[in-house]
Amino acid sequence: MKIAFYAPLKSPEHPVPSGDRLMARQIITCLRRAGHDVDLASELRALLGDSADEAGYGALQSRAEAEIARLSALWREEGVPDLWFCYHLYYKAPDLIGPALCETFGLPYVTVEASYSHRRNIGIWRDMQAKVLEAIRGATVNIGLTARDMEGIREVAPEAVMATLKPFIDDGIFTGKAAEPEPFRLGTVAMMRPGDKMESYRALAASLRQITDIPWTLSVVGDGPVRDDVMAFFADFAGERIEWLGQKQPIDVAKILARGAVYVWPGCGEAYGLAYLEAQAAGLPVVAWATAGVPEVVENGISGLLTAPGDHAAYAAAIMDLLGNEQKRQRMADDARSRVRNDHSLSAATRTLDAILQRHIGARKQ
Repeated sequence: MKIAFYAPLKSPEHPVPSGDRLMARQIITCLRRAGHDVDLASELRALLGDSADEAGYGALQSRAEAEIARLSALWREEGVPDLWFCYHLYYKAPDLIGPALCETFGLPYVTVEASYSHRRNIGIWRDMQAKVLEAIRGATVNIGLTARDMEGIREVAPEAVMATLKPFIDDGIFTGKAAEPEPFRLGTVAMMRPGDKMESYRALAASLRQITDIPWTLSVVGDGPVRDDVMAFFADFAGERIEWLGQKQPIDVAKILARGAVYVWPGCGEAYGLAYLEAQAAGLPVVAWATAGVPEVVENGISGLLTAPGDHAAYAAAIMDLLGNEQKRQRMADDARSRVRNDHSLSAATRTLDAILQRHIGARKQ
């Protein structure tokens, strides 16, 4: 199939790395591996944040209308795709392009990781989320990555067509390297930005402060605008405790994780967290909070330990449990790596995604 791909929150070609950009790129890789011809239809960023107002929304709609006109002319000249594929539309980043084009050209419309939240029906976001809901209801199929998102959609649009795709990573560079864990070596990989990421760093520091009686060390991969604030959370730890490594390429992240014993990241507000899957693929059990979408990628008691959100003592105890019990830690490490290979790998996702498209789109084309 010829697929027009669009990610309203962040283009896969955006210069700033993030889990959202990574997932967009991985989905494109899956589609191409399955033999589909994927074209990045538009790089219009439809994100309107907390400062959204009527003027900003109006300007965004004007840019979207210009994209609709551009693509309409292009398709009439060069040919129409077989479907429009929209990744990650939600109240702050609706798809203002695809639904109109699909109506004009009679195309199937597919969403991945769409979400709906009643709490966001305020101000400009009310209309933006209404457009998200309209797109979901009109989609040929909505592909969900988490049970939480799918339940939210079913609540407001029980008639919406749904399918499931487990969160996944390009696991090769992580599973292809033998784990060589150093005793008491903890690892974390996360951007340093305001909001949930910063709060997770704060929670991690508070938890580690409770277990200074064991000789753990922490390797931190990540950078961002609040780097100084993040480092300040850990300022009272001895200098050799924390290893600040900055931003790294995936191959280097794999090498760093391979020498870790346990992956630690509370996960405030995580949609699911691809870094958790990378850590497990590298052979590290995870200690995280049982919050948001984290349980979608970390199986409590199998590939890691999940504790109550905000309970620093419980989180610290879980870290100590794995660092103090090598047999348990190794069992979870092995299970974590197998779980990613079997359920959350690029190969598994390619098969699942293609099967969904063949079932919902392929049958329609025949």
